[in-house]
Amino acid sequence: MVFGRLATKSNIVSAFALSAALMTPAIGNAAEVTLRSADGTVDLVGEFVEFTDNNYVIRTGLGELRISASRVRCEGAGCPNFDAEGADVRIAGSDTVGEGVMPLLLAGYAGSLGAEVTQTATVTSGQFLAEMVGDEGFGDPLGAYMVTSTSSNDAFTTLLDGSAEVGMSARRIRPDEARALRDAGAGNMISPTQEHIIAVDSLVVITHPANPVQSITMDQLRAIYRGAITNWADVGGDDAPIILFSRDADTGTSDVFNTGVFGDEAPSLPTSATIVTDNNEMAASVNADVNAIGYVGYAFQRGASALTLVSDCGISMAPDAFSARTEEYALQRFLYLYTREDTQDETATEFVNYVASNQADVVIAKAGFIDLGIDRKEQALESDRAQQLLDPSADAYEGGFMREMLSQMVNYDRLSTTFRFRTGSQELDLRGRLNLTRLAEYLETQPAGTEVLFVGFTDDVGAFDSNRTLSIGRAEQVMAEMQSFAGSRLSGIQMSSVGYGEVAPSACNTSENERRINRRVEVWIKPA
Repeated sequence: MVFGRLATKSNIVSAFALSAALMTPAIGNAAEVTLRSADGTVDLVGEFVEFTDNNYVIRTGLGELRISASRVRCEGAGCPNFDAEGADVRIAGSDTVGEGVMPLLLAGYAGSLGAEVTQTATVTSGQFLAEMVGDEGFGDPLGAYMVTSTSSNDAFTTLLDGSAEVGMSARRIRPDEARALRDAGAGNMISPTQEHIIAVDSLVVITHPANPVQSITMDQLRAIYRGAITNWADVGGDDAPIILFSRDADTGTSDVFNTGVFGDEAPSLPTSATIVTDNNEMAASVNADVNAIGYVGYAFQRGASALTLVSDCGISMAPDAFSARTEEYALQRFLYLYTREDTQDETATEFVNYVASNQADVVIAKAGFIDLGIDRKEQALESDRAQQLLDPSADAYEGGFMREMLSQMVNYDRLSTTFRFRTGSQELDLRGRLNLTRLAEYLETQPAGTEVLFVGFTDDVGAFDSNRTLSIGRAEQVMAEMQSFAGSRLSGIQMSSVGYGEVAPSACNTSENERRINRRVEVWIKPA
């Protein structure tokens, strides 16, 4: 395999040595193979001739054809065999991460190193090999990364049995998985050095673009996936049967959907539901049937119509990037990479550090996911929140604080950076610690004299005045941590804090997860 257009003889030898360690032809060249693309648009059959310059060469009735290995997967006994054990870094787990963003992350990482990367689909479905060569393909091999995309569950089973150095997950590790890995000597899997949040994702409920339904209540969504509602007319649509699509219960996508919609007690799917294998198949299935409904990761909508969700207490939740970054969308999730403490090597660690840094934000956004960067939004009098604060039925005492908040709010934009806390605690969670770094970097770009307001809120458990006092303390705590973390870097930024307790909830207060969303400190910034 030759990397680069004008590789020298010595570099050709180096690149060939790397590839030879990872690829061995299975049998003789006369065997028939099929070259198949992931989306099914390419399906070529012929005799395997050779694999060269990251191209499959096959002999067909039309002569010899060269097909880029980045576009197709080879199927058949004659295909070259890529040995995962020979890779420097083995990455396994969620197809949402592996297929949706990992190819671009590896390309971005190669670019940050000034390297050229060659990505080749293997004979295994959902698997590819990325090989990096320094000096834009003219230097030495820098590493080979084997990525295997299956499910989030496999992120932790492969870390446990040692068949992967990095696990990809579209959900957070479960306590039993963390304990099993800890007992196997893998360390504390939820420590910042082993649990790496790389992106935010919303699970978007999708319908066919021609479906007139634009929003749906959570109660209606639950009824649809229980099989209690089977006709679109029952949710404001046409008189037509609802064609239901879902994912296998073992996937991280299904886990996040069921938890967000049903809580801890997800029912069995109706027998009429069709199970699809991944996000791409889900989007294709829904786009092919005007009466279909399903759910996909934010990056996989592919022209389908995304429904606005309405919470049980009437709060509308748009499936947009701002709502995902603030964690105020019901089906929001983080995407993670996990590593073991006892087997971390330099090649894997440097790649994971790149993925978790702001250098990867552009790549993550290009893949269609939501990076951890900071978004800014005007807080206008016409907004849903402003209308909530103008509620004429509010208690007179609490209504006074609502009006006070409104008069202050309209003078500031809101940043997507949002800090959250455990019940009764003023200690920041893992995301909060990451937010300190991102917020400091953002505020460094603002002009001297910029006014920033840290605004505290709570859930509705407890007395109103006690909650307001707690919210003030939390806002002051976050402001102090920000000032301590940034030091003199933000000496030109004017910071202050205020708390409004349980006023203006971002979610209902009927479950622990919803109350967690309401225990927050927002960051407001005054326009120049």
